[in-house]
Amino acid sequence: MTVANSGHAVTASVVICAYSFNRFDDTLAAVASVRGQSVKPAEIVVVVDHNPDLYRQFSEVLADVTVVENRYKQGLSGGKDTGVEMTSGDVVAFLDDDAVAHPDWLAHLCAGYADERVAGVGGTTLPLWASERPRWFPEEFDWVLGCTFTGREPGQVRNLLGGNASFRREVFSIAGGFPSHMGRTSADRRPLGCEETEFCIRVAQRRPDWIYMFEPRAVIWHRVGAERERFAYFRSRCFAEGLSKAAVTRSVGFSDGLAAERKYTTRILTRGVARGLGSALSGDLAGLERTWAISVGLLTAAAGYARGGAPVRRGRAMTGVE
Repeated sequence: MTVANSGHAVTASVVICAYSFNRFDDTLAAVASVRGQSVKPAEIVVVVDHNPDLYRQFSEVLADVTVVENRYKQGLSGGKDTGVEMTSGDVVAFLDDDAVAHPDWLAHLCAGYADERVAGVGGTTLPLWASERPRWFPEEFDWVLGCTFTGREPGQVRNLLGGNASFRREVFSIAGGFPSHMGRTSADRRPLGCEETEFCIRVAQRRPDWIYMFEPRAVIWHRVGAERERFAYFRSRCFAEGLSKAAVTRSVGFSDGLAAERKYTTRILTRGVARGLGSALSGDLAGLERTWAISVGLLTAAAGYARGGAPVRRGRAMTGVE
């Protein structure tokens, strides 16, 4: 794809990282949605994460797509870094392997680069439920599903969400790649997340004049399997998010690492609790369930952060670093 940007054309490539046969059909659907964009990408790259059989299968059925194996450490970060190296576009966009994009997704992402200050643009990720949203599941916690949560405002943001994000190519030459110690673990392949948060903050620390933009019209739909509709999954993801935030603060510092989270807690979650209680007073008892889930989610994430951040606190105590 090409778009006008300060008098010259900008090309965009799309990277999809895959790792499991369980998402084989989902990945094919993701590729099809990119093929069907209103403006075509310069190229589509599917990166397979240390799964030779899956790599061979995709290579056979995706003849018009560049299919490569992750060249780096097992995990999402290594896959994304491989994808960046295999693309030639001025802009590199990332799409989850279990998501499908609106036909105008890429066009809306790339339109944001008309402003030369913009280093990255992300869009709206909506849940595509296997059945339907559980009545207790608060929209303020849709990030648990890898989706855009209620309260995320259009315009400038601290970081993008990795499954629906794009970056100028020069960003990677300035800050390096995604953090290899985050993302999917090599043991259970569970996505811990926050690799894009650490990456965006690290870029901003090196180039404070660059900004990130959230463009709500750049829409994708992220598949939510039945296993993700359970409360046990909700709690485990909240705990994992806390662990990941601890890793982020170790990498980029406490102030930058938790600036957006403090606003999220004091504003968005407070409004969510008030809305749930208001619904309950109006006769919708599910409002109490959502309020309870917000409380449990917040406390569980805090517990994960405490678990992951304990070594940091001990280190500060010994070194005197505040």
